[in-house]
Amino acid sequence: MSGTAKAYSKVSVKSQTVIPAEVRERLDLRPGDRLRYLLTPRGVLIEKAPPEGEDPLVAFTEWAGPIDDEDYADL
Repeated sequence: MSGTAKAYSKVSVKSQTVIPAEVRERLDLRPGDRLRYLLTPRGVLIEKAPPEGEDPLVAFTEWAGPIDDEDYADL
């Protein structure tokens, strides 16, 4: 991951954290936005989730298994 920007935050005793400004700006996050956590073999990716009910891929549950996650991780 050389050349990759890094940002850090701490997790509170309530498992809460503040999203670093660099990340909020990169994802164009605003109050009320939702985040999606993608668990991959290499780690966890965080992305801005579409508003509830607007995920165009939500119907494709047949692509929701660990094998598919691995196969499509680099897309």
